Amino acid sequence: MQRILVIDDDPAVTSVLKRGLAYEGFAVDTAASGPEGLALARDRYPDLVILDVMMPGPDGLEVLQRLRAADGQLPVLLLTARDAPADQVQGLEQGADDYVVKPFTFEVLLARVRALLRRREAERPAVLRFADLSLDTGARRARRGAREIDLTTTEYDLLRQFLEHPQRVLPKEFLMDRVWGYDFGGNSNVLEVYVRQLRQKLEAEGEPRLIHTLRGSGYVLREA
Repeated sequence: MQRILVIDDDPAVTSVLKRGLAYEGFAVDTAASGPEGLALARDRYPDLVILDVMMPGPDGLEVLQRLRAADGQLPVLLLTARDAPADQVQGLEQGADDYVVKPFTFEVLLARVRALLRRREAERPAVLRFADLSLDTGARRARRGAREIDLTTTEYDLLRQFLEHPQRVLPKEFLMDRVWGYDFGGNSNVLEVYVRQLRQKLEAEGEPRLIHTLRGSGYVLREA
């Protein structure tokens, strides 16, 4: 399930978008301010952000710059009442991927969201790499150096999350949501079992550990 983060200080807008996007099959998080949205983006990595420009405190363009600094590939769609061409150009030049003017129809916004997500999927590399580890997402095959590794479907999905977010701490809740698609109610035993199995396969011939545990935080793919 793809996750969308909506950052807007208008509760009517966030309510409509959360309800509509959830109905279309997306997981939706909402934030009423820039700092709250940045915290959510850090803890529950979204696939796309819908961002209001005119907010109190750090405005949307400042939040956009911070999102871009953390992840240059994250699709960001700006929402704003400013419809002047100069305002649109400013938003796009500062890193937004698309621009929708308020008031908007939900169908138009949904079409823009889907187009951005399709483009992001098309731009993903076919082979994900980190250190001597690689994952062919087309053939669904993993290698550690020249050694091929057989993975179950769940192990593949878990490893792909690590390789799509290298050197970033992934909370257990994030991995549960992305791999299994639902919340385990705080029980992370299943996740820990799969991480242990994945480590055993990645380190079967004495290779150095790449998946590390950060107690109280989650897991991270990095070299020792």
